Amino acid sequence: MNKQLLLGAESIALGALDAGISGVYAYPGTPSTEITEYIQKKSAAREYPVRSSWSANEKTAYEAALGMSYAGKRSLVCMKHVGLNVAADAFINSAITGVNGGLVIAVADDPSMHSSQNEQDSRVYGKFAMLPVLEPSSQQDLYNATREAFDLSESLMLPVLLRLTTRLAHSRAGVECTAARQQNPLHALYAPERFVLIPQHARRQYNVLLKLQDELEKRSEQSWLNRLIPGSGTNGVIAFGIAFNYVMEVRQTFGLSFPVLQIGHYPLPRKQVESLFKSCETILVAEEGYPVYEELLRGYFGGENVRGRLDGTLPRAGELNADLIARGLGLEAKAVLPVPDIVVHRPPALCKGCGHRDLYDALTTVMSSFENHHVFSDIGCYTLGALEPFSAIHTCVDMGASITMAKGAADAGLRPAVSVIGDSTFTHSGMTGLLDTINDRSPITVIIADNDTTAMTGGQQSSATGSKLLDICRGLGVEEQHIRTIIPLKSNLEINMTILREEISYEGVSVVIAQRECIETAARKKRTKTAST
Repeated sequence: MNKQLLLGAESIALGALDAGISGVYAYPGTPSTEITEYIQKKSAAREYPVRSSWSANEKTAYEAALGMSYAGKRSLVCMKHVGLNVAADAFINSAITGVNGGLVIAVADDPSMHSSQNEQDSRVYGKFAMLPVLEPSSQQDLYNATREAFDLSESLMLPVLLRLTTRLAHSRAGVECTAARQQNPLHALYAPERFVLIPQHARRQYNVLLKLQDELEKRSEQSWLNRLIPGSGTNGVIAFGIAFNYVMEVRQTFGLSFPVLQIGHYPLPRKQVESLFKSCETILVAEEGYPVYEELLRGYFGGENVRGRLDGTLPRAGELNADLIARGLGLEAKAVLPVPDIVVHRPPALCKGCGHRDLYDALTTVMSSFENHHVFSDIGCYTLGALEPFSAIHTCVDMGASITMAKGAADAGLRPAVSVIGDSTFTHSGMTGLLDTINDRSPITVIIADNDTTAMTGGQQSSATGSKLLDICRGLGVEEQHIRTIIPLKSNLEINMTILREEISYEGVSVVIAQRECIETAARKKRTKTAST
């Protein structure tokens, strides 16, 4: 089929397959998860074959993708925006080493924080690393840009960052596909002068990267992702990524013809930008996320004729839309129908029958007997324990932080110091924190909420899947008598509270593994088994 109806995330996946990737490396994170899932389910990926298992975290994913590139093959690495924080060390340094086979990093940002702790803008990382960044505005452009990104990566011998946002990742459109290319042959690169980043090599490679910047700008000037939509008048718009769609909707709705410079390839095409500024008195900068390039343009051209998020013309936080763009242009936005009172806000909640419910029933009862009630938690379904009726946890900052924050609090003298972390999050970034705790003998209790899957993002396998946690904790050095297992069920409430109370009272490192399969993945397995019989 030459035309398919695809999510934006799926457009990247298919584009990467058709570009001849040999592997995809990723850790699940909304809104990027569907990229890897599409490849995992695609029969063509199994035939080639394409390596597509989930990685332990984003750093290991990026490093493995870099290794595949070193071997001459094309590789795709996927994550959400906060995952790039985890992979940042490898990402920044790979700009210095460069690549061999094409390496593309697809990062899905989440403005308005639909399922995230922040709305950071990954373009900052691209600018920081001095690498090419592509930000298409449609599903078709995502497919085409993904294919082009691999060619660009190999021609420049640099990684390429491909940015999309939630609305584009999770909306569908028809995508025209073109013939797939073959995978690269194995061709490992023996180049210690590039890949061994001792200072003398790193200094030379950094100068190579600096000299490439003129070429990067030249490629941007020539890119089909950067183009001027001609128009009349003294007010122009520079529209980045998905914001281009909102700008064009306003232009069509109000019958206007102001000039629009669409930007989807960075670094900025300097000549095109300067030309627009020369022809317009004011420029509205419409970019989804941080005012990354508005700030740059204000510094270059002065702030008196630049409008955008920094001066309040557009909101400083959250997603853009056509109404906000219209108001930013001084137009009367269309009336929005009020939401009737019958539509009641429903916050997310733990599934009925979820084992985390029974874990929190036991934990909150036990903690109520202590003067302090601080429980340090992590990122996953169990984070919903912060809400009513549980109100069981008191922190959630970043992946793995529950253990290390509990350790720091215990080191400060807080008793008891309790951590709640999921099985997938524990193997993602909790193990090293537990090792610190063991080395310092900090008195904390780590509760691993083990539902045998990465439930929050849809039930993917993780590095913890298959009941490996006891062996991991024992191997890290937790005393075996203080590694306890409970089954969070209502019928086990009393015994579970007894075990929790004993370990929370212990003045040392203890781990309680609350082991019960996710009710959703269990139901899915049952349906699959029924359908096959």
